[in-house]
Amino acid sequence: MGSKKKEIALQVNISTQELWEEMLSSKGLTVVDVYQGWCGPCKPVVSLFQKMRIEAGPDLLHFALAEADCLDVLEKYRGRCEPTFLFYAGGELVAVVRGANAPLLQKTILDQLEAEKEVLAEGRERKVIKDEALSDEDERFSHEKDNGEEEDVVSAEKTCTLAIIKPDAVVHGKTDEIIMKIQEAGFDILTNEERTVTEAEMRLFYQHRAGEEAFEKLVHHMCSGPSHLLILSRTEGAEDVVTAWRTLIGPCDPDVARKEQPDSLRAQYGTEMPFNAVHGSRDGDDASRELALLFPSFKFSHEVPEAPPGKSPRQTWSLLNLQ
Repeated sequence: MGSKKKEIALQVNISTQELWEEMLSSKGLTVVDVYQGWCGPCKPVVSLFQKMRIEAGPDLLHFALAEADCLDVLEKYRGRCEPTFLFYAGGELVAVVRGANAPLLQKTILDQLEAEKEVLAEGRERKVIKDEALSDEDERFSHEKDNGEEEDVVSAEKTCTLAIIKPDAVVHGKTDEIIMKIQEAGFDILTNEERTVTEAEMRLFYQHRAGEEAFEKLVHHMCSGPSHLLILSRTEGAEDVVTAWRTLIGPCDPDVARKEQPDSLRAQYGTEMPFNAVHGSRDGDDASRELALLFPSFKFSHEVPEAPPGKSPRQTWSLLNLQ
């Protein structure tokens, strides 16, 4: 109960236009977590915000929550699949961070807080920005409409894979640690959904293992409590996301992982089979099948990009839009 009170006190819930204007006019820097009603606020960053509030003090650093569907001023942020953090100072937008990237959030908060201190103490000019991603998107959609083309709201266009933080890791309170390590390894978390999967879902999910002796135990474990289901991507030009994620999690058996890849997630958080903390798709085909099963509301576009010299073409799945 105590931790819940801390979270509420830390992040003011902006539910009206009046509260929005009041919060943004607060002295210092205000960081607003703009979230979608279907996925809720970005919980993994709360501990970071608590730490930074303690270090900076409550007078110059403020955190707030705002549901995109509740405020007209946030209309352009509706339907987006990744968290968006808006930084305001003196009622003006000064920075934007997309995705629950803790190191980037921390750096941006420190940089903007220092800049605002100089504005307040020395009268320096505040550097105000526009959300360029929204401006570019508006121009593109306007151009498409002028050409008579259909409008297709694109939330992201990145190759993706599925990650699952399994019930054994969740029940032991390791979720935030694992998410932090995922972000530190260079992954973008497009979606993070906590829920208990159904038996029907898991029987389809692991149908390729239906003949194995451990199949029933595996299905029962995956349905035994809440999991965190994540859609991961990586920066354009980086290593293939499916391969990179499987490298980070390590071998399936935690005992083998501790011998062969002691820094892997399964080595650090797994105990024994099937309690190996995290799941990763075996390849691109499996990733597309698993994502379609567990995230049916997302539309994926199947592409075969031109292969680099000396390499075979590979299939990619791009997350296009939330239906």
